[in-house]
Amino acid sequence: MIPKFPAFKNKWHTAQDFKMNSLMETPELPAVFDGVKLAAVAAVLYIIVRCLNLKSPTAPPDLIYQDTPLSRFLLKSCSLLTKEYIPPLIWGKSGHIQTALYGKMGRVRSPHPYGLRKYLTMSDGATATFDLFEPLAENCIREDITMVICPGIANHSEKQYIRTFVDYSQKNGYRCAVLNHLGALPTIELTSPRMFTYGCTWEFGAMVNYIRKTYPQSKLVVVGFSLGGNIVCKYLGENQTNQEGVLCCVSVCQGYSALRAQETFMQWDQCRRFYNFLMADNLKKIILSHRHTLFAESPKKPQSLLESDLSRLHTATSLMQIDDSIMRYGHQEAHLVTLPCHLDLPEMEAAVIIIVHITPNSFLILLFTGLSCLLFVRLLKMNLPCCK
Repeated sequence: MIPKFPAFKNKWHTAQDFKMNSLMETPELPAVFDGVKLAAVAAVLYIIVRCLNLKSPTAPPDLIYQDTPLSRFLLKSCSLLTKEYIPPLIWGKSGHIQTALYGKMGRVRSPHPYGLRKYLTMSDGATATFDLFEPLAENCIREDITMVICPGIANHSEKQYIRTFVDYSQKNGYRCAVLNHLGALPTIELTSPRMFTYGCTWEFGAMVNYIRKTYPQSKLVVVGFSLGGNIVCKYLGENQTNQEGVLCCVSVCQGYSALRAQETFMQWDQCRRFYNFLMADNLKKIILSHRHTLFAESPKKPQSLLESDLSRLHTATSLMQIDDSIMRYGHQEAHLVTLPCHLDLPEMEAAVIIIVHITPNSFLILLFTGLSCLLFVRLLKMNLPCCK
């Protein structure tokens, strides 16, 4: 019998050829991996550039105002309003990063100004609170000026952005009164089945009246952040007497009309739906923390309705759902009473100047009432080097 060496030899050569081919192909693998790594790094850099809006160009602000001698005087006196705003290089052009840094992580070495908490009893039994901070220096015009401040939705005087603003104002010689939205402070219990809404000015008006009675010689600078901008502008437009002694009103990042914003809030573009969920979750926690007061059983509201309210609240994922199921029942008169985009204030006196200041990365409204705004411009020119 002839042995089958040739077949064995062929198999041996085949295995040897396979090993040689593998050794020859091995040096090419690192090059492939390097290409994948390079592509991954490029993708990450592209995402970072897009998320941080680093390619977004800076530009001079767009100013929307009525062309009057007083408006021209304001713009000439404070050149800051017309100069190009250059945000911080890395994170200043991205609102998402700013929200993450300041809203969640907070500022580095955030100041803790010292103030006195005041309690005001409202006509319906609710207890409004605000914090009063006295000036730490003399202001540049040597006059008594009080800033009456209304924070954003579900915010209060203990929030870091409010503390920073108050600390800076105190050091520049201005008294500050900061409203704590009804129910927002975790350490203050509600004394009536009502909490803050998007358009109620009762608590803010009570705070302003207290300041006027306690400091009759003081001039007022009205400041509103976000939802607070709606409230302060509505307050000034409700009655002309509310404008007495007011130098100016500054509305920062105002939401304008909650009704018109409902559709926008539900869109995923720019993560709006995600932010809507976060704000709704925060508001839900505040409501549930006061559930024993807000959902107390009464003859006007049977237990079955209370259980239905709580069920809708637990399943709500947006501010509109919470408003429809809970907020409007506690305060129907002030349900979504907000200002439209054009700031139509029928009760505002004739000598009012509104300047809308828009940049690619910020938004600001300056509202001046009467000729007393000239005093505020003088204050700006003396405090801000860029306004001189």
